[in-house]
Amino acid sequence: MSNHVLSNSEEFSIRNILPILFALVVTMLLVMLDSTVMNIALPSLEKTLHTDLKTIQWAITGYTLALSAVIPLAGWFSDRFKAKWVLTVCIIAFTISSILCSIAATAAQLITFRVIQGLSGGMIAPICMAVSFTVAPPDKRGSIMGILGLPMLVSPILGPILSGYFLQYFNWHWIFRINLPIGIIALCLVLKFIPISKSNRIFKLDVLGAILAPLSFTTLVYSVHNTSTYGWTNSHTILPLVIGIFLLILFIFIELNQQEPLIELRCFSSLEFSKGMILTCLNWMTLFGSTLLVPVFLQQVRGLSTLEAGLQIIPQAVMSFIGMLIGGKLFDKYGVKPVVFTGMALFSIALFCLSNIQPNTNAYLMTGVITLMGLGQGLTTMQLGTHVLKSAPAKLISRVTTLTNSSQQVFSSFAVAILSGVLSSNISHHLHLLHHSGSREVIKATTSGFHDTFSFAMILMLCGVILSLFLQTKKAEQTVKPSQTLKESKNIKQDKS
Repeated sequence: MSNHVLSNSEEFSIRNILPILFALVVTMLLVMLDSTVMNIALPSLEKTLHTDLKTIQWAITGYTLALSAVIPLAGWFSDRFKAKWVLTVCIIAFTISSILCSIAATAAQLITFRVIQGLSGGMIAPICMAVSFTVAPPDKRGSIMGILGLPMLVSPILGPILSGYFLQYFNWHWIFRINLPIGIIALCLVLKFIPISKSNRIFKLDVLGAILAPLSFTTLVYSVHNTSTYGWTNSHTILPLVIGIFLLILFIFIELNQQEPLIELRCFSSLEFSKGMILTCLNWMTLFGSTLLVPVFLQQVRGLSTLEAGLQIIPQAVMSFIGMLIGGKLFDKYGVKPVVFTGMALFSIALFCLSNIQPNTNAYLMTGVITLMGLGQGLTTMQLGTHVLKSAPAKLISRVTTLTNSSQQVFSSFAVAILSGVLSSNISHHLHLLHHSGSREVIKATTSGFHDTFSFAMILMLCGVILSLFLQTKKAEQTVKPSQTLKESKNIKQDKS
């Protein structure tokens, strides 16, 4: 089957590989859907498992950290054991861990099983993208990536609706049980349609990098998490912070001196790539943090049910899709700077509005703010990703995906740890300022805490707005292209020789 798939672009037709693409899309949806159902469920899990937001947010933080820990290993595992069989094992492990999550009786058990889920699913997205690259010629990969982007568009809409429905009419266990039928379908499709790769090349595993990367990231996130409880000057915060920074510096030193590093940090030799990555990390922190805060805000401050909160978020996802389509065309015509600047500015305005929304604010205004967030998100995220790939050094382009995927998960983890910690601290601070602790005072303190936290997120995004002004203009990009093409052609000739 793989022979006709790998035919020349003249003979190629997407119709020939639709079964393979469908298998990849369903497999990616399994993981991405699970990343979006939790945000709506956090308030319910707080009550049901008798815990607080600072603790239960580790069900998200632990999951994203586990994802980031195994993403860099995807290439080595798929080369060593074949992509089809690695995907098969990952799907089985992810489905089993989802069932374990559904029977968790305590917050600690749920967090543990979510970490196992993350370890099981972390390699799925990068391997699916790699498989899609092997079944189509280079000039058709844009169309293929558009199809593989479907789970990214569907999961933000479907996840909150399913989560809200199950929480309102059943219980939280069902948000994990839904993975069982999806997992079985994905497994059958992978076994039937995914071809076995024929590559015999096996990269040397960077063992030190594989150990130091998750250790340093986890320690730093744990330190940031502790600031909400102990503050910045307590040993519970300072000690893991110092250890995390030391491990991170050691990791960077080792990676820069490895012939085949786990994460290719030499990409940062390109100034434009570095600016793009900093902006991407700021964007992911603000975006993922806001995605966590908004559903909790809608339920705890606005008093919406889980299903109502899920439905309220749909305009954000729809507008994000529209913004992505518009942003892609504007990116091609005007370059990255005006598009990203506009997107981040709109997102900042939305966060400013959220920092002033009251429990009794008009519902249409709330929907408008959420819609504005989606538009800003759509204009920014995909265009930044494209710019980062285009500005990476040509000889290192094949290693950029691992770096960007890992960074996305790590900074998503930082976002959850930082913003949930800031929210808890702000609410506690406002409660201390009040002389009474009645229900009205608690709502007032909670609202003020959310306002301050949204203001903090707005400051992060405003930093991105300022930095976006230093990106290359369209004219500069066009000027650079010939030299980049020349370098790429030289590299190709050297590889052929």
